[in-house]
Amino acid sequence: MTNWQKSYDSFLARIQESGELWSLNSEDGWVICDSAEFEDAEVMPFWSNKAEADRHCVDQWSDYRAERISLIDFVELWLPNLAEDDILVGPDWNEDLEGLEVEPGDIAESLLEV
Repeated sequence: MTNWQKSYDSFLARIQESGELWSLNSEDGWVICDSAEFEDAEVMPFWSNKAEADRHCVDQWSDYRAERISLIDFVELWLPNLAEDDILVGPDWNEDLEGLEVEPGDIAESLLEV
């Protein structure tokens, strides 16, 4: 199992336990990045705790703030909308914005399996 897979598994476990996750929002909207893996794809990063999300509110994202998203809203609203817009999910990316890029449907399936 790779480190990214371990990080992903712990992301899933933590958001299920806490019932929440975090992403970055500003007056301009939510943070969305270009994919490092797929050409012409975008990724929206999410973190399993506020402190990790807050650590990314620097440099080009200094105007952003970590915003809480309930797990129910994430599953029922966010994942279907991200899938519809062809935006991948970046779960618990590190400080270099590295990590897995996961299809929203795959996250929904993983959350339903546990």
